Amino acid sequence: MFSEMSSMFVQSFWETLVMVGISGLLGALVGLPLGVLLFLTDRGGVLQSVAANRAMGLTINAVRSTPFIILLVAVIPFTRAIVGTSIGTAAAVVPLTIAAAPFVARLVETALREVDRGLIETAEALGATTRQIVFKVLLPEALPGIVAGLTITFVSLVGYSAMAGAIGGGGLGDLGIRYGYQRFLPEVMVTVVVILIVFVQLVQSFGDWLVRRLSHR
Repeated sequence: MFSEMSSMFVQSFWETLVMVGISGLLGALVGLPLGVLLFLTDRGGVLQSVAANRAMGLTINAVRSTPFIILLVAVIPFTRAIVGTSIGTAAAVVPLTIAAAPFVARLVETALREVDRGLIETAEALGATTRQIVFKVLLPEALPGIVAGLTITFVSLVGYSAMAGAIGGGGLGDLGIRYGYQRFLPEVMVTVVVILIVFVQLVQSFGDWLVRRLSHR
């Protein structure tokens, strides 16, 4: 029995790791350019476009304001179209990515706002292109803030992945619900919570260490 439960915990932790890792990476790949575009198209930005900025902002805010458990259910048809099923680890990655992308976008935008405006104006005065401003000024200067934002995103995704277990998304959340709650095994629920807490602490600690390293370059 102990051996069986141990293997289940290992399998569930691996599923959680896969869900958080893949959705976090995909969310960053989508959210990072979105955040840059939000900053560039804002008033006074290099590519100022109020209409485009508002359209992106409204879409991002709409997704961010939707509770994740509702988002899980709302995107089931889209999830089925992408991965062919609405349950399991692969299926959970879809709503997790959709939730992560706008979250990352806003955090990236906030980090870019912290960049000294004088640096951007100097780059423009020297004839730098938009691409050069983004990759040689904005992103390098805002990197510690962006990494801090990504750390927050990954920590949030750990909690979201546990919620995905409510609809058969796999992972530690699914294990806690099926065995800890439905089968009245409180020790399973407690173990799941402890593992999640330790996992979050490790992610946060690594992110904090990386931010400190980048800040002291």
